[in-house]
Amino acid sequence: MAERSTAAVDVADNSGDEPLTAKADQSTADGVAQNPERDTDNDEAQGSGGIEETGKASPPELHSGHKLARRYRLEECVTRLDGFSSWRAVDEKLRRAVGVHILPADHARARSVLAAARSSALLGDPRFVQVLDAVEENDLVYVVHEWLPDATELTALLAPAPLEAHDTYQMVSQIASAMAAAHREGLAHLRLNPNAVLRTSSGQWRIRGLAVNAALRGISSDTPQRTDTEAIGALLYAALTQRWPYESDAYGLSGLPKGVGLIAPDQVRAGVHRGLSELAMRALANDGATASRHEAACTTPEELVKAIGEMPRIRPPEPAFTAPPEYQRTTYQQGSYGRPAPRPGATQAVPTPPPPLQSRTGKVLKWAVSALLIAALGLGSWQLADALMDQGNKSDDTKQTQPTDGNDKSGDKTKPVKTLSIQAAQEFVAKGDAQHPNDVGKTYDGDPSTYWRTSSFIGGPVLAPYKPGVGIVYDLGSAQSVSTATIGLYYRGDHTTVKLYAAGSLSPSSLDSMTQIGSVTTTGTSATVKVTKQVKTRYVLVWLTALPHAASDRYSDAGYKQAITDVKFTG
Repeated sequence: MAERSTAAVDVADNSGDEPLTAKADQSTADGVAQNPERDTDNDEAQGSGGIEETGKASPPELHSGHKLARRYRLEECVTRLDGFSSWRAVDEKLRRAVGVHILPADHARARSVLAAARSSALLGDPRFVQVLDAVEENDLVYVVHEWLPDATELTALLAPAPLEAHDTYQMVSQIASAMAAAHREGLAHLRLNPNAVLRTSSGQWRIRGLAVNAALRGISSDTPQRTDTEAIGALLYAALTQRWPYESDAYGLSGLPKGVGLIAPDQVRAGVHRGLSELAMRALANDGATASRHEAACTTPEELVKAIGEMPRIRPPEPAFTAPPEYQRTTYQQGSYGRPAPRPGATQAVPTPPPPLQSRTGKVLKWAVSALLIAALGLGSWQLADALMDQGNKSDDTKQTQPTDGNDKSGDKTKPVKTLSIQAAQEFVAKGDAQHPNDVGKTYDGDPSTYWRTSSFIGGPVLAPYKPGVGIVYDLGSAQSVSTATIGLYYRGDHTTVKLYAAGSLSPSSLDSMTQIGSVTTTGTSATVKVTKQVKTRYVLVWLTALPHAASDRYSDAGYKQAITDVKFTG
């Protein structure tokens, strides 16, 4: 029942028919208004209990688990009355919840329901709960519509309290503009009530049952725009006051006191927004109601939208920030650790500090502590003096024994770094396609503005298992002891992992045939790989196994990619 109350279909509610313009406009209600004071929610929850069956056609014999068109599996019947039933169902093809109205094909209203559903589906306005399918099949007519499990009926929103002024303003603005758009396409609702208005989890307001709910109940009106406008006014009135603007109780709301007539919302409840109160009276200016300040009554949704636009915009309430609680010391800091907490409301006396140790035992403790402190200070002073003397002796020894010749190892000069020249290079492809083999020469041409680039990969940063990596084999001309490789990179971000391999030729057969001699990971635009396994080799593979994510440019789409601008080897 909780899910149905937030997203089901509103077809079983009966209250509110007569107070709206059904009476003024002589619209038919097929016996629905015979008991206008009955609570809608109770009727819907109990199925058809207490409802007079006026349709001659009997409802189809359906049950949970029954499938329509081998697609829509019925789950729960939420309404069964007056020859039709409404269900929560599952669309097994798209695996989503839907709502379904079902009635016999020979039902007196079957043709009008089909026509209303198809007209509503053509509107395609997202402010309305969409009709997804309207079918006549196997002596049945059924209408499939959206099911919104994350939406809440206005009835449930008003149960605890009236809406806040900004929420009310948003509701009436969106509902009025939606109905104005529907009427421009020749569609009316005629059953617009708190059960037909939903607020989604994102704060958007949706209307369900456009044209269909009225067709299911056989409701019509000679002045549909006036009927829907008054219904919007009733919704606004209820949102402001948590009262139904007629004498009868309806939709879980209490009606107005009998005999007082229609009074303005700001006279029903204190603190009601004056502009919204006047707007509600202008929309409810039917059946003898007068508008506040002699403003012209709104008789169409379009006029109501215009009146809302002339109002000052109601801003949302400022967010309330609760002040942090004042710092309170713990009971341990207050010196009352282990004591029972005071009773709430009782005044706690400030504890007096304990008196100094005046007894014989206290005096003995004080002398003992004093003696320990003196001994500790003496011991510390002796250790400090001894340490200083040792340090002085070591300094003298150092001065005496320091060699004056050039045989000390610290005097040796650091071995000079040798830059290794690159004679040739070739792209190495371990799996899949090559990247840009014609550009490998740009990585050692001395120009940092030129580069060899990889393709743009969807997955990353690590390329495996799609690719074990991408890279270039460099020819140093002869076997060399490589100590460091410095690689300039074009893209920064995420991380780039570079590995060095000692290869046997410029075109090695596989990655397994080579020996890894170094690796580094960086997020910048350069990578310095220090060789950790000293070997002499003529061919060195610079191998990229992880790439950063970069935006699209004129050369490639956004994705995981990298480019090498400059490569240098030292030995």
